[in-house]
Amino acid sequence: MTHTATVPAAPGARPARTSSPSSLRSGRRHSVEKPRRNVVLTVLTGIVLVYSLVPLLWLVINASKTQANLFDSFGLWFAGDFALFDNIAQTLTYDDGIFGRWLANTVLYVVLGAGGATFLAILGGYALAKFDFPGKRGVFAVVIGAVAVPGTALAVPTFLMFSQMGLTNTPWAVIIPSLISPFGLYLMWTFAAEAVPTEMLEAARVDGASEFRTFFQISMPLLAPGIVTVLLFTMVATWNNYFLPLIMLKDPSWYPLTLGLNAWNAQASTAGGEAIFNLVITGSLLTILPLIAAFLLLQRYWQSGLAAGSVKE
Repeated sequence: MTHTATVPAAPGARPARTSSPSSLRSGRRHSVEKPRRNVVLTVLTGIVLVYSLVPLLWLVINASKTQANLFDSFGLWFAGDFALFDNIAQTLTYDDGIFGRWLANTVLYVVLGAGGATFLAILGGYALAKFDFPGKRGVFAVVIGAVAVPGTALAVPTFLMFSQMGLTNTPWAVIIPSLISPFGLYLMWTFAAEAVPTEMLEAARVDGASEFRTFFQISMPLLAPGIVTVLLFTMVATWNNYFLPLIMLKDPSWYPLTLGLNAWNAQASTAGGEAIFNLVITGSLLTILPLIAAFLLLQRYWQSGLAAGSVKE
């Protein structure tokens, strides 16, 4: 016969709580319970998704059609022979391969214009976020005011100024105005204020690091998500820029893709020019592919910004 010894509870100690099986089961249900879905929000999101993807789907489908089948079939369904690769070849070779020149011009404007705008926004935003100087409030007011001014309102004054300098009808007439991005500067300003801890910069200065080394070795890695975001915004704005090149450029050899495709579309709208409508559609498809690739390649850096700015205590 065995005896079970019981240990008396200490004076003043509370009795231990025991969890019943029912409470444990209810706790598990609450822990694995899925979040409730809003039907109205889901439907609205689906409508916006369809609205955004239908033009892209139309572009892909019609870029695969021949000129003869382009207007004789339903726009959102394939018809006739699959001519996507033939259309791409015709687009790249039409008019002595001028489409390739327009693509190279657009890449040039994006690399120098959007890249330069991003670099200047990084320097300006970091300086405004981490340094105090007289007139900082005035700079903030100017930046906010510049964000509110549309670019088209400044296009004509910019044209008059560049015409007096003799820079119109040159690539610099498109590149130099693209270097200014008030929205990118404001975005980097607000991001750097949260993503780069002031304590870390002070520790680097105490260790003897120069401002140049502190910026490039400590701050730049922390600013990577913000840099990618500003780069994407400026790249899309420069790639899709239409009005500024329209008033600045007259030589078709310096056209970006937006102006070049518009010229083809105008030619296709005239009598006897309908034969290049398939080239206009295929060229439009080729124009958006680099933007899609850029977003897909850089999205992981963009998403990492969700956790940026956290400092361990």
